Amino acid sequence: MNIESIWQAAVQQQVFRELVETFSRPGVVRDLTQWIGNATAHRAVLATLMDGEATLADPHGSIAAPDWRLLQAQRGAPETARYVAIDGSRTPDFRPALGRLESPEFGATLLIEIIAIGSGLLSLDLAGPGIDGQRELRLEGLHTDWLLHRADWVSGFPLGVDLLLCDATCIVALPRTTRIAIS
Repeated sequence: MNIESIWQAAVQQQVFRELVETFSRPGVVRDLTQWIGNATAHRAVLATLMDGEATLADPHGSIAAPDWRLLQAQRGAPETARYVAIDGSRTPDFRPALGRLESPEFGATLLIEIIAIGSGLLSLDLAGPGIDGQRELRLEGLHTDWLLHRADWVSGFPLGVDLLLCDATCIVALPRTTRIAIS
């Protein structure tokens, strides 16, 4: 039996290291090509982060049935799940979990699949922890309403959501502490 590389522990450890790096350095693009084979970065991230304790919502139906079995995640509503898989080209039609003052870590992580990271017409100026001064990030395929809603969702810091953007092979993080201006 041939098991796709993203389901193997050694690959998941490498992807996890890349996730730690991208959340430590918001706006820095991390390329997963050497670990994910023919899979997408989005699937590799899901394979790495999910287990039987995780709650995952898939409001846009982007996760294939065979992957659900392997992920072992509990299906949740987008308003309450700890992780939400999103098609970035669509507009937000829910309010994700923002956490509580006594437990802000229960804010959702939005795993947003887009066309391209590092190129495109959408230009973001980023500032905040993990960024020396300011950083520019270009994106293609992200509906700007996600950024407008995110501004509202993180306005009650430490409550809020963290964004992890994925294209075919790359990831980039926009934690709730990152200040974003559309330029």
